[in-house]
Amino acid sequence: MTTPIAPATSGTSTRPYLIRALHDWCTDNGFTPYIAVFVDEAVRVPKEYVKNNEIVLNVGFEATSALKLGNETIEFKARFGGSSREIVVPIDHVIAIYARENGQGMAFPMPASAPAGSAPEGESETAPARPPAARGPRLARSEGSSPKATRGGDVAEADTPPPDPPPKRPSLKRVK
Repeated sequence: MTTPIAPATSGTSTRPYLIRALHDWCTDNGFTPYIAVFVDEAVRVPKEYVKNNEIVLNVGFEATSALKLGNETIEFKARFGGSSREIVVPIDHVIAIYARENGQGMAFPMPASAPAGSAPEGESETAPARPPAARGPRLARSEGSSPKATRGGDVAEADTPPPDPPPKRPSLKRVK
């Protein structure tokens, strides 16, 4: 007789552990860790910096004071527009953590408390978060074009212009 296997839902959430691990990885490699946060009434951030129910925060040690990456919340103090603010983010409201310099990181599902249709513009709640665009040249087919044969018999795609860079996101800076 075999013993039943515990369901995958047992145990604590992996999200706080993954956030701490990626924060450490960013710090160890000289990158700046950023978190994207879904904002609702449970999140304590300066509301004037929130767009589409989302805020991106620099959680590097240079930009924060008294940073605590806990299992339930992320807490720290940071300066916004020259004034010190206390920030409290429930762990389940962190929707991504990544390195500012190269975009590498991890995205998480929206919190269960998020109302339907509250996904940031251009994203659906069921679609996975899009990874940052790869840098460097790439080949792609434009509408109405057909593949072009090359000398070796390989097929090359027609070139398309690179996408526009993402909009500049607000960052936190520590002022001593």
